[in-house]
Amino acid sequence: MAVLGSGAVAQDATIIGEVKKIDESSGTITLKQGPAPSLGFKEDMTLVYDVRDRAMLKQVKVGDTVKFEAESGDSGFMITKIQKGR
Repeated sequence: MAVLGSGAVAQDATIIGEVKKIDESSGTITLKQGPAPSLGFKEDMTLVYDVRDRAMLKQVKVGDTVKFEAESGDSGFMITKIQKGR
């Protein structure tokens, strides 16, 4: 049962969005996204995120739909995982 509980938490952490801008020099990505309960957002919005690893920015391009996970910290929001979605 603990495994099912962990899966539910991981699922809730996934956010769906569309890449609007990539700034490799600053290590940020702008995403238009749906609700992000894991970050406390209940409505659609557009946010600029830092990325944990700048190599993530090379995996996506403007216009891509993505699935991602992010965390909040003292300096803002950071993407910890990102992948192209459908």
